Order: sequence, then structure tokens, then C-alpha cells
Amino acid sequence: MAEITDFMKLDMRIGAIISVEYNDKALKPAYKLQIDFGEEIGVKNSSAQLCENYKEDELLGRKVISVVNFPAKRVAGFKSEVLVLAAVTRDKGTVLLKPDFDVEIGSKIL
Repeated sequence: MAEITDFMKLDMRIGAIISVEYNDKALKPAYKLQIDFGEEIGVKNSSAQLCENYKEDELLGRKVISVVNFPAKRVAGFKSEVLVLAAVTRDKGTVLLKPDFDVEIGSKIL
């Protein structure tokens, strides 16, 4: 079982998607995202399997919640540096998590 101290090790932040490109090298449909987390974190890359529910232009400018302190990982030839958080459901597929209000990029999730 996880402890609260395990959860507290995660650095989750609000970021804004500034670039979206379809990754044609991915085995499962995925986008290559560039996400701006503000001054402290900067711009990071993420590979995200969001093609089922989101078009590229719908993602551009969208604020998302991401884990920013996992080690970088190569996904289909693309360096993915952060994990974008989403719910995976049987009936709706992958659905992004987002804040209810317009919050600053870089804001911490607690």
C-alpha cells in the first residue's frame, strides 16, 4: 500500500500545451506534445495517447495536469519528459484531467 510520503514525492503541475504533432512512429495513436510549465520548470515534451478523443487543434492552448519529476523516457523515437494525467474509462476512453478554474501555469497540485 502506498503511503502519503510516496504521493508527496510526485511533483504535479499545471501546464499549457503549446505544440501538438501526431507521432506516426507510435504503435498506438499518440501525439507529441510540448507543454509550458512556466519559469521554474520550462517547456517539456510528452507523448500522450489522446488521439481517440482529441484533435490537435483542440489540445493547443489547453491546460493540463502533469507529473514533471519522472525520468525522461523514449517513446516511439520521442523523448517524453512528463506524464500528462488522464482518466481511462471503458465508455469514454482517455479523458484529460483539468482544473475547474483558470490557474497559472506552473501551479503545484497538492
